[in-house]
Amino acid sequence: MRAVTVNDVLDGHVALDIECLDRIYLNAYVPTLQTSAQVAAFLTRHLGFPFPSPALFKQLGDRFRRSVRAFADTGDIPWVTFDKHDNKLEVMRPHLARQAATGRSGVAAVGVAQEFQRVWDADFGPAFVKVCAYFPYPAKIWLNGHEWVKRQATGAGIGFAELSNGFAACDDPAALQAICDRLGPGHLNVFTQRWLSLLPLPFGQTDRDAGYWWECSMRQIEVSRTLVFDAPRHARGFFEALIADNLDIGRPGNVEIIFGRQIRSTTKGVFRTAIDRHDNKGVVVNVFYKHSRIKQYLKDGRAMRIETVVNAPSGSGLQRPAAQPRRTPDQSPCMQPPHPGC
Repeated sequence: MRAVTVNDVLDGHVALDIECLDRIYLNAYVPTLQTSAQVAAFLTRHLGFPFPSPALFKQLGDRFRRSVRAFADTGDIPWVTFDKHDNKLEVMRPHLARQAATGRSGVAAVGVAQEFQRVWDADFGPAFVKVCAYFPYPAKIWLNGHEWVKRQATGAGIGFAELSNGFAACDDPAALQAICDRLGPGHLNVFTQRWLSLLPLPFGQTDRDAGYWWECSMRQIEVSRTLVFDAPRHARGFFEALIADNLDIGRPGNVEIIFGRQIRSTTKGVFRTAIDRHDNKGVVVNVFYKHSRIKQYLKDGRAMRIETVVNAPSGSGLQRPAAQPRRTPDQSPCMQPPHPGC
């Protein structure tokens, strides 16, 4: 008798197979404020101060904080102060639900720890924009690819049933996958620049016209493949076979095949498999390669979720760009690797 493999378990029992960008985490930084000479020019030539003193940063930061408070008060937006132990998403969930019920994009709440706007976007659903109140004001942006696809599918008249953060069923899987494949840097840049133009920020239009504005780059990208089975028992069987087939997948030679990266004796990084048990996901298989990870687990008792998480631009084959001249706002690229000052 031969051992039952994952492919044997899969055969004929996958009702839906969808691959999609999942959680997307971006850096936003001002490329013209990444060196001491650029900062000095900003304070003296642009703002007109007689000399570039660090004391000016507090003045600028205080002005930004006041503008955020005024923005919340004027728009009757909830002002939420986080405790360090709070689950921020759970605290914000009722505010997001209230904003979603309006059917319009808008700021659901302002969370205070750092200036942190939890927004509801008509295209992307729940997201957040977190801006550091200290010069040169780096920002972080989080959004979810599955949420964008759901709204696009609804607009296209494609019927589907939701899985938690995914799809459980679909009337037209091929059309749904085509929508997933469309999501790219242009959509992320439109989202980023739209919200940067709507939220209170340390820089205004005059600064933007002078070239002081944010560009976005990759911080963390998660791609997921979800295989929904026609019966829960097949999902459980698949997972049992998955573990049996992948216990040794974290050895360097095997990881090399999965990630398509040559491994030498001098290659630095982590290459291993970890099998963990979580109360909400059951057994989770993690495969680590340098700054990237593949995570496989049973989702909602009926689907296998395979998530590839890339935590460094180099994991996606991106390289740091060469020095470039100052760009006007309409020339700003998205998804270039982060600047070293970011």
